[in-house]
Amino acid sequence: MKSKGSVKKRFRTTKNGKLIANKTARGHMHAPKNGKARRGKRKPLVISGTWAVLMKRMM
Repeated sequence: MKSKGSVKKRFRTTKNGKLIANKTARGHMHAPKNGKARRGKRKPLVISGTWAVLMKRMM
């Protein structure tokens, strides 16, 4: 199976094999959101389960 360029751009693997992605809605329009929501967007999202298996296969 060919690797998908869009998946390679959006996801990366850690050295232990976990899948990491950035959280959505980080570009603009942050003023209406509260500080807790804005801070929560900073940490990366760890993908697990079925989606992780599928994304790893596409990479």
